[in-house]
Amino acid sequence: MRHPSSPLRAPLGKTGIWALAGASAAAAATAWWVTDSAPYPYAQHRLLDLPLPFLSSQRLVDQLQPKPSERILEIGPGTGLQTLDVAPRLGTDGRLDIVDIQQEMLDHVMRRATGAGLDTIVPTLADARELPFDDATFDAAYLVTALGEIPDVPAALRELRRVLKPAGRLVVGEFFDRHQIRPAALARHANAAGLHVIRQSGPALAYFALLHPCTSSHAGGRPHTGTTDESAAAPLLIGAGGPA
Repeated sequence: MRHPSSPLRAPLGKTGIWALAGASAAAAATAWWVTDSAPYPYAQHRLLDLPLPFLSSQRLVDQLQPKPSERILEIGPGTGLQTLDVAPRLGTDGRLDIVDIQQEMLDHVMRRATGAGLDTIVPTLADARELPFDDATFDAAYLVTALGEIPDVPAALRELRRVLKPAGRLVVGEFFDRHQIRPAALARHANAAGLHVIRQSGPALAYFALLHPCTSSHAGGRPHTGTTDESAAAPLLIGAGGPA
């Protein structure tokens, strides 16, 4: 005697898979918003491992373009979601410095790095508004959902400009939460700090922006907002039928 198949055993199919993925993204976005505080408390660190829409590690790498032997700076590594992806790309001669104001976060990342066999990650307990590095130290730097949590955004950007090499690269990733720095505000703060936006990838609610140190042609005047990657700028749905 055959019994009807259980609904739990039925294949999801493409529609079901996309629905599940959308639900997961919406859950991550909701959790991020509800529990958001600055700085993000270590007690809730498990939520930092949830992928955020449009802010994947691959999209970060596409903007940052890390190269072997480079020295790169990460501000606010969280639990190391991006750290563990960027560090191997620098090779054995490269170095990834991670800076956070919470020792627990740095310790967590370093435990994961040890488990992954990575020995080119160097932690520093410091405030992003007063970085303990010499001028023109880094080939590149990045922050993912961290810039808006810094109490003085202009000061942090000035410090990043200072420690970047003249041809350095800065990638800022921002997600729709209480502390988000919107693209126009980022461009304004960046110009004042001696940086300019080259390119934006993703919608305004969840975007990556690539910035370079300003040359004389970009100094002063109206904020330079760069270009937008249209292929990645689709509307972001926070939930079914939610706002874009």
